[in-house]
Amino acid sequence: MTTNWTLTIDCADPAVVARFWCTALGYTESDPPAGWDSWEDWLTAMNVPESEWDDGASISDPDGVLPPISFLKVPEPRTVKNRLHLDLQVAGGRTEPQHVREERIRTKAETLIAAGATLIREVPMDNSTTLDHFWMQDPEGNDFCVV
Repeated sequence: MTTNWTLTIDCADPAVVARFWCTALGYTESDPPAGWDSWEDWLTAMNVPESEWDDGASISDPDGVLPPISFLKVPEPRTVKNRLHLDLQVAGGRTEPQHVREERIRTKAETLIAAGATLIREVPMDNSTTLDHFWMQDPEGNDFCVV
């Protein structure tokens, strides 16, 4: 039997990081729980103090196929390289012509940089100068790759 799960990203500003990942993945803000018109209505009904309303965010695949991602406010900054990261697979795989792969990677990276990402390094294929992927960070420094 499988277990339901969600990926949770710790961050200082869940709304900012969630908006970035909506852009990166084509996700949307998650709907409030069934039976509620808004998150504010749900939070009020659950007696969550307004001072805690920005402590989290959640985004979802608009088609309902891929897993949701949650963002949790934490007081400490990231201090070491992530051991788990997302690979945004935009290039189409190694069966695609290299110039097509590279164009797709660069185009996606440009969009993400405009949305607040930082390019850390262009990573070549082993023993070559041919681009394999970009190592990037989201607005709060969480690692991800564009491949």
